[in-house]
Amino acid sequence: MAINLQKGQRESIRSLKFTIGLGWDTNDSSTGSSYDLDASVFILGEDKKILSDNHFIFYNNLKSPNEAVVHTGDNLTGDGEGDDEQLLVDLGKIEANANEICIVITIHDAHTKNQNFGQVRNSFIRIVDSATGEELLKYELDEDFSVETAVEFGRIYKRNGEWKFEAVGAGMKGGLQDYLDRYQ
Repeated sequence: MAINLQKGQRESIRSLKFTIGLGWDTNDSSTGSSYDLDASVFILGEDKKILSDNHFIFYNNLKSPNEAVVHTGDNLTGDGEGDDEQLLVDLGKIEANANEICIVITIHDAHTKNQNFGQVRNSFIRIVDSATGEELLKYELDEDFSVETAVEFGRIYKRNGEWKFEAVGAGMKGGLQDYLDRYQ
């Protein structure tokens, strides 16, 4: 049975190989434009900086150098039930100097389309054991992000040799560029 997390809550991850499932629904667009939400991952070192440009995983770079994190592809509409985008994670392959995996969702062309996360609902992040298919953890975002165009859903971090997940739910107005500036 999955552990349902609250914002800020942390929990140990019991598996080295798992899938991160991300999901959301969008309101009908008053701008007349469709929504395109994108999952991105930053693999960070102890200094909270990206290990290399190749450790920024997104729709144009789907795999980390050693395939510890693999993005399964960009879902342009978010239609349908279940996960809208997925990330496959194998912590057994991750570099020894990696301390954190930051998971961010952004709205593509949000400023041009006048869109924000206040128009997104039913957002969640979940971790599913790859071997058993069991949902281990789930965090449902229930905040009203009325001006934010990017949200850090969660982070996986290493503490004393153990990997843990933290439900973050923190938004930024500047989109993906704010996170790039923060972690480069």
